[in-house]
Amino acid sequence: MNLKEKFKKIRLLLLDVDGVLTDGRIIYDSHGRDLKFFDVHDGMGVYLLKKAGILTILITAKGSRTIKPRALDMRVEAVLQDVPSKAAVLEGLMKKYKLNKSNVCFVGDDLVDLGLMKRVGLAVAVANACPEIKKVSHYITKRYGGRGAVREVAELILKSQNKWRIVLKPYL
Repeated sequence: MNLKEKFKKIRLLLLDVDGVLTDGRIIYDSHGRDLKFFDVHDGMGVYLLKKAGILTILITAKGSRTIKPRALDMRVEAVLQDVPSKAAVLEGLMKKYKLNKSNVCFVGDDLVDLGLMKRVGLAVAVANACPEIKKVSHYITKRYGGRGAVREVAELILKSQNKWRIVLKPYL
C-alpha cells in the first residue's frame, strides 16, 4: 500500500507530546513547575482534524500540568499521561473507537515510542527524531517536533482524504 493510501485510511491520530507537540525542551521555573513550548500551527492542524471528524489523542510517558490546557485548546479527544508502555494502550483504543491498526497514525520521536510505532498502520517520525524511530517510520516529516511537524501530518491526512477544502471553507 502506498503512502497516500495509508494517510487516506486514518481515523485516529495519536501524538506523543515532548519532542512532537513541543520542541523537546522542558524548562523548570524557580518553583519547580515545568514549562513547554507549543506551536500554534500544530494546534490549528489538530483542530482542523477534529472538524473533519478525525480523532486526536495525546499519549505521553511523562505527565505535566501544561498538557491539559493545551489539549483543551486543540479540542483533542483524550489525554493519556504517565503511560509507561504506549503500545499497551493501542488495543483498548482500537476497541473503544471501533478501529483497526490501518486507521491509526502515531507521531513519535524517541525510544519510548518505538513499540507503538511498530504496531500502528501509519508510523510517522518528526524530522529530529532519533535514528531508531526514523528506521521504523513510514513517513518522516520535513518539519521538526514542536515546529510544525504535527500540522504537516494533519494536512497530509486531510488532503489525502479530500477534506482540506471542506475545513478551509469557513476561513475563505
